[in-house]
Amino acid sequence: MHYRQLGQTGPEVSAFGLGCMGMSGMYGPADRAESIATIHAALEAGITLLDTGDFYGMGHNEILIGEALQGRDRDRAILSVKFGAMREPSGAWLGYDARPQAVKSFLAYTLQRLRVDHIDIYRPARLDPNVPIEDTIGAIADMVKAGYVGHIGLSEVGADTIRRAAAVHPICDLQIEYSLISRGIEDSILPACRELGIGITAYGVLSRGLISGHWQKGSQGQGDFRQHSPRFQDGNVEKNLALVEGLRSLADSKGVSVAQNAIAWVAAQGEDIIPLIGARRRDRLAEALGALDVTLTKEDLVTIERIVPKGVAAGERYPSAQMGMLDSERG
Repeated sequence: MHYRQLGQTGPEVSAFGLGCMGMSGMYGPADRAESIATIHAALEAGITLLDTGDFYGMGHNEILIGEALQGRDRDRAILSVKFGAMREPSGAWLGYDARPQAVKSFLAYTLQRLRVDHIDIYRPARLDPNVPIEDTIGAIADMVKAGYVGHIGLSEVGADTIRRAAAVHPICDLQIEYSLISRGIEDSILPACRELGIGITAYGVLSRGLISGHWQKGSQGQGDFRQHSPRFQDGNVEKNLALVEGLRSLADSKGVSVAQNAIAWVAAQGEDIIPLIGARRRDRLAEALGALDVTLTKEDLVTIERIVPKGVAAGERYPSAQMGMLDSERG
């Protein structure tokens, strides 16, 4: 495992992080014992960055990680937590709350569920349109001063919001979707982050399994939010899977898997970019970690660009209602 500083002001983290969302039912049922074993395997492989959200499974994900960390050196894990998304008992989404008093309340519950006394990186999951970002970041900064938070991050916000947030308090990283078929950050968001010394933690590097080389049409089952994802719908999914077959030819020629090739492409875009591996099983984690040993040549990168040119994906990355909530889609 390689390690690097997350942005100019953040902690040292592993070159890959573990995204834990899928362990709490977002892709259908998950096995609790296997999830915990996967977290342990990640830690033993040298992964230090564990990413979660307090709304993943309505607290389930934080409780799961808290259980997995029992009996282990807490300081070997860099806990990155998103907050602010509100859900009904049915699981339906209600919007976002990033008021200063809500920030501190969400954090109090997160500390209890994770069974820790501080969170390493704390970030609003989305921009709350009713609350100035300066107020939200100021409230987290209060928690930094109080010792409950180590660093402040952002998630899915645009360049203007990033600049306004960074004017209040140093921002260590922006968490945002980035993959071969989700490259919107390259226009203005990534340049702004690099100008300000803010790292990128890239989620969706396999586009929720779509470009993993394993997913097949119709694979999503009950409780899998990909049932509603535009890129997985009839008319779009066939076009997107055709791109995967092009990537498979290159991967086969290099003796690696499609997933390893796709993860390696994200990692090759800069040392300031940390791919988050969304594995919830040890075998998928092991495959993803193999991307650490994949070296993409300039010729490989040119070939990949020809197979999957920017903007070629069929369908948006979220349904239209959710896309409308993304400040990052506004530049």
